[in-house]
Amino acid sequence: MSGIDALGDLRGKRVLVRSDLNVPLDGTPPTMGITDDGRIRASVPTIRELADAGARVVVTAHLGRPKGAPEDRYSLRPVAARLGELLGTEVAFATDTVGDSARSTVDGLADGQVAVLENVRFNAGETSKDAAERGAFADQLAALADAFVSDGFGVVHRKQASVYDVAQRLPHAMGGLVSREIDVLRRLTVDPERPYVVVLGGSKVSDKLGVIDNLLGKADKLLIGGGMVFTFLKAQGHEVGKSLLEEDQLDVCRSYLTRAEESGVQILLPTDIVVDTAFPSGDAEPHPVVVGSDAIPADSLGLDIGPESAVAFAAALSDARTVFWNGPMGVFEVGAFAEGTRAVAQALTTIDGLSVVGGGDSAAAVRTLGFDEATFGHISTGGGASLEYLEGKELPGITVLED
Repeated sequence: MSGIDALGDLRGKRVLVRSDLNVPLDGTPPTMGITDDGRIRASVPTIRELADAGARVVVTAHLGRPKGAPEDRYSLRPVAARLGELLGTEVAFATDTVGDSARSTVDGLADGQVAVLENVRFNAGETSKDAAERGAFADQLAALADAFVSDGFGVVHRKQASVYDVAQRLPHAMGGLVSREIDVLRRLTVDPERPYVVVLGGSKVSDKLGVIDNLLGKADKLLIGGGMVFTFLKAQGHEVGKSLLEEDQLDVCRSYLTRAEESGVQILLPTDIVVDTAFPSGDAEPHPVVVGSDAIPADSLGLDIGPESAVAFAAALSDARTVFWNGPMGVFEVGAFAEGTRAVAQALTTIDGLSVVGGGDSAAAVRTLGFDEATFGHISTGGGASLEYLEGKELPGITVLED
């Protein structure tokens, strides 16, 4: 797979860049505010490299999950404004993706200037399962450019028009962000330094089945927290009250526990849990109580790993040489249920080796809890893509770049 240098002299060329600018917003249009600009900041180096090379940079991306038609709350306008602030230059904004505004905006670019097109998911062809419909939209995107750079790692696991099909229609290259992501993930899957510890959290076991299945043969330890842990606890015979539970995954969890024991992989589950009688919402005051993981009351639900478990998880990470973490340990957005996630994040900052935060909510937690991102080995911009890579799945947006 070729990097940007393989595209040759870019001065005066229109370069379509697929970035990942899918950031969280709050408020209502037209005064939407960005609550975490991490993905925008991660996209800046490649965009700046292209602009510095004299390219006319045309950035395309999605935001949220619109249903193939424009929705004000999913407009990329505030994202384009923030990108301009980070680049230190004006960024043009097209109010559509492949229509009159897009064409005139691109035509108006001078060498080294940058434009952002409106949300690609405002066009039904972007996510269509029909190859012809996707292809027709990709044709329109490709007509705006002379070359294509794939730099949105968070979407490379999607076979979508702006990720996959457009790369088949233009000279293409891998951007620096995607290249770094792939290099780091290879270090997790090809002869990782040991001990190799994987920390998994988040809400559902079913979201992580493939990763657990694949890593049971690679990792030395699996630390499991978050909402997914309650299916494991139930599989061990413990009651979990009103906690999140996937009944249809109980046998799978039992099989993983058995396989781990047989293969010498340690699966560490929390021994205590922070519970409340209701999920935190609005201005309601939380009432956290710490209980044993085998003593969750019937009227309560688990919302974080407990302090004893936080210490145990940190200790299990202390001598690791390679760590991959995906998924918070609890409802970290609420202070009363953030300490388990904080403990894991803190432990990762002291790793003597490679520590990888696997994107998604884990990356958001790092920033929300105030950690210095530079203290982690790598913070991924793509949670789903990272997981699918570690499952051993083929990523369409990567394979299409192979020459």
